[in-house]
Amino acid sequence: MVSIEGYNFPDELYYHKEHAWVKIESDGTVRVGMNDFYQKSAGDTTYIDLPFEGDEVSQGETCGKIQSAKWVGKFVSPVSGEIAKVNSELEDDCTLINKSPYEKGWIMMVKPSNIDEELKQLYHGAHLEPWIKKEIEDAEKKK
Repeated sequence: MVSIEGYNFPDELYYHKEHAWVKIESDGTVRVGMNDFYQKSAGDTTYIDLPFEGDEVSQGETCGKIQSAKWVGKFVSPVSGEIAKVNSELEDDCTLINKSPYEKGWIMMVKPSNIDEELKQLYHGAHLEPWIKKEIEDAEKKK
């Protein structure tokens, strides 16, 4: 786990510029959720409009909405592929995104169609910290 200015980021994950995270599962599917910076910036999640199982998504495509006390935001798919499963527990308790962003608060599972190429478009390893520091700086300027 990497901690950057109070925000936590598991090392093994990849991160999209719209703050979705990607975890490659042992069966080749990809688990997706929202990162710690997003959930702390947005405040308590009040509603999520989940994507549909079986739908095809493209990297960078909006496939759902997340509403919080502060704003309504788009949920952007960090990878392309078919949505294999959505976390229906979020329909009953969408604050799982806040309480457990990397475990119980996951949003969808995707059967990726172009994962090797698309991982190159995501933040990981040494590229993570400079990006997050800039995101924090930009957020501070907006206050």
